[in-house]
Amino acid sequence: MKAIVCTKYGPPGELQLQEIENPVPKDNEALVKVNASSLNAADLEIMKGVFVNRIAAPLRPMHKILGTDIAGQIIEVGTKVKQFQPGDEIWGDLSFPLGSGAFAEYVCVPEDALRLKPASMTFEEAAAIPTAGVVALQNLLAKRPIQPGQKVLINGAGGSVGTFAVQIAKHFGAEVTGVDRREKLEMLRLIGADHVIDYNQVDFTKNGQHYDLILDIVVQRWIFDYKRALTREGIVVMVGGSMTRVFLNVLLGKMMTSKKKIGLGAWKPNKKEDLNFLKELFEADKIKPVIDRYYPLSDVPEAFRYLEEGLAKGKIVITLENNIPYCRTWFIEPCG
Repeated sequence: MKAIVCTKYGPPGELQLQEIENPVPKDNEALVKVNASSLNAADLEIMKGVFVNRIAAPLRPMHKILGTDIAGQIIEVGTKVKQFQPGDEIWGDLSFPLGSGAFAEYVCVPEDALRLKPASMTFEEAAAIPTAGVVALQNLLAKRPIQPGQKVLINGAGGSVGTFAVQIAKHFGAEVTGVDRREKLEMLRLIGADHVIDYNQVDFTKNGQHYDLILDIVVQRWIFDYKRALTREGIVVMVGGSMTRVFLNVLLGKMMTSKKKIGLGAWKPNKKEDLNFLKELFEADKIKPVIDRYYPLSDVPEAFRYLEEGLAKGKIVITLENNIPYCRTWFIEPCG
């Protein structure tokens, strides 16, 4: 089979398209033909060998085939697999317990990491949701439920996690402000943001507005800036960005005496109830994956280069099907 192989840390040019042996499922695994996958910031960090990843694997990536989001069809099942059979269309997140492996034609997956794909969801839509959608959902609700009418600001709203966060926060009745570069603001309005801010023009911590929840996906500010932009009992949840700044903010936050809180984002992959909730929102037309570009498997290095630039609106999808050409679109609709 063909796979994108990462044998050492480095830029996207280090990734190689190779022909390797087809995997064989263990007793508790299913062999999946991958129809689509998608890129996440975590894939980029693993490829480049960001510090946290080098703790566990100092010299080379722990898994040579990257990619966690998966949608495809089951080809074969192990003797102990009870939930699936050959021909089932599935989606899921390989982060736990497998680690990765989606950027390939086939992958063996423990059955607990897979879910049946809804018939109304395309493979490309299914591949765009598991990681980014779950990260957005879990961190919006990490500290307390969102109440209707609360003011929620999402910094980095135009990326993969942010576009889901905007739609999920709107579902819970929040008044949502999305912060990103100018080129992404119209898209944010289209998916439901009540207000948009161009971070090159306005500093949301100095514009006089106060928010009940700030979900920061890029984390380029200090706790004192956040404090200025929060309501009396407001919360900041930090999901990405500089890990040094994140941890220092958390430490400084423990010294805060006010009711304003700052916390580190969390992510528990493959929580059945979270994926089911996202499926229900999708089927009710409450969320829709925002896709900027599709790339074939052979162009995964180019897809990573585009991800590095920070220009993508929402998700970047890798398709192994020939019926969807390379294109750019805000919403995941096959285009010609």
